[in-house]
Amino acid sequence: MAEAVKTPELTAEDHAAMGHGPVVAGVASTEANGGEEHATPSALGFDATMLVALAMLVVIGLAIWKKVPAMIAGALDKQISGIKDQLDQATTLRAEAEAIKSEYEAKAKQAAADAEAMKAAAEDEAKLIIARAKEDATALIGRRAKAAEEKIAAAERAAIADVRAKAASAAAAAAAQLIAQHHDAKADASLIDQSIASLN
Repeated sequence: MAEAVKTPELTAEDHAAMGHGPVVAGVASTEANGGEEHATPSALGFDATMLVALAMLVVIGLAIWKKVPAMIAGALDKQISGIKDQLDQATTLRAEAEAIKSEYEAKAKQAAADAEAMKAAAEDEAKLIIARAKEDATALIGRRAKAAEEKIAAAERAAIADVRAKAASAAAAAAAQLIAQHHDAKADASLIDQSIASLN
């Protein structure tokens, strides 16, 4: 193990003059421990900070040599193009959805207009049917009333004819009785002569 190289202790003024700022607690603890310093690890003349920086430079150099930034940029470009494609598809789908929505709204408006037109036509047709039914009922009532009047008139005529026939037969019977009672053979002979004379 390599022996630690002893360096002269620096005071707070020395640190301030070198731009290190105020003395940290580690220096104060070194002074409190009787001025003993711990050895800092080193390899090939590099301390830990320089080794970390060198390792970082090697990693960055390997990344550039293997074209890692180009690969990362390509992967990012692929992701960006995929996102753009998805956005384009979403825009297309939205446009199609808007078109379908407007089409169905137009169809719904047309259906509502058709329903209103059908309702109005049905109401008009119902009014016409009611008017025709009233006219038909009025005509039927008129026809039936006329037929009843005709039946009544026919019955009246038949009754009058029957009464007249009965009256005529009664009158004929009465006349026959009167003639039989008031005329004799001599009156009959004179009537016959008058009838024959009227024929000549």
